Amino acid sequence: MADNPLPDVGEWYITEEGDRFEIVAVDGDEQTIEIQYFGGEVEEVDFETWDEMGMEQIAAPEDWSGPFDDLEADDMGDTEEPPHSADHNDPLDQVE
Repeated sequence: MADNPLPDVGEWYITEEGDRFEIVAVDGDEQTIEIQYFGGEVEEVDFETWDEMGMEQIAAPEDWSGPFDDLEADDMGDTEEPPHSADHNDPLDQVE
């Protein structure tokens, strides 16, 4: 781990090939780092591999929706209906 410091969850990097990824988990006991590429693919690398990777830390992309580019409005369910039914009880209705 001499070359690259251990990353923090949420940090973004770019590889020499131009692939952007975010750190989603670091496991010190297992000595692994889980990364998610901008396109959505998830990969786990060990500390030794991390140390050998050529990369640079970058700011989070403005358009973080890369893994969700193929979602349509219909994929979200019925967006025309409110999230709660009409007979939904609000706990605050009981407060006097």
